[in-house]
Amino acid sequence: MSWGLTFEKLLLIGLIAVILIGPDRLPGYAAQFGRLIRSLRDMANGAKERMREEMGPDYDDVDWKKLDPRQYDPRRIIREALIDEPPPAAAEPKPPRESAYAQRQRLLREGRPAPFDAEAT
Repeated sequence: MSWGLTFEKLLLIGLIAVILIGPDRLPGYAAQFGRLIRSLRDMANGAKERMREEMGPDYDDVDWKKLDPRQYDPRRIIREALIDEPPPAAAEPKPPRESAYAQRQRLLREGRPAPFDAEAT
């Protein structure tokens, strides 16, 4: 389902605006809306120029399409990470780690006091 603005949707918005605002005040609001859009465009262009000035010649080397967050699909990234990664080299197996309960029981059998964590209490 596409939620983009189509001609029919814009026409419907315009019709609702005429009904709500009224035909007398609509030209004034349309002019204000046009000024708002122009000022937003000028701000975006100003930010772009400032980035170009601050980054210097590196600005033209950046591939901005690669940085577009809309292109990232988490499922694709995970799939590629799982497929492209070479299998890990056979490492020496680590001995199983002793659980805290088993460690406590072993120390008590040996006649030593059980470990105590002062921060845990």
